[in-house]
Amino acid sequence: MSALILRDATAEDLPAILAMLAEDTIPPQREAAPDDPRYRAAFEAIDADPNQRLIAAELGGRVVGTMQLSFLPGLSFCGSWRGLIEAVRIAADLRGQRLGEQMILWAVDQCRARDCKLVQLTSSASRTAAHRFYARLGFVQSHVGMKLHLRD
Repeated sequence: MSALILRDATAEDLPAILAMLAEDTIPPQREAAPDDPRYRAAFEAIDADPNQRLIAAELGGRVVGTMQLSFLPGLSFCGSWRGLIEAVRIAADLRGQRLGEQMILWAVDQCRARDCKLVQLTSSASRTAAHRFYARLGFVQSHVGMKLHLRD
């Protein structure tokens, strides 16, 4: 098996990334049709921001995983930066092969390289298997996350 390559996503990766987002959604039906122009606009905004990275995980020439890394400045902890990992997905037919572990450990290294004090992420309360996965990698549940939806 070839090695997993982690790199910044390109616009050509969007169809594969959107397919992974659509196949694993909580709540269901939260994603739109892949040709919805909002996806291209979001990609362009991420791509233009040096503190945002949309990552494509490639295996044997196929995009099989994705995540977004955000680097957040803050005043707390004496002005320290935080890394935020979001929207982690692995193609359904390749789950359970430790690709997600490789991705998260790589993301943590990227945060270290940016001198972040900590790395944080959120996971839906119903994803108990994901919680065990993150705990195995050293993450601890330290806060209660809350959301306020502002529009449909």
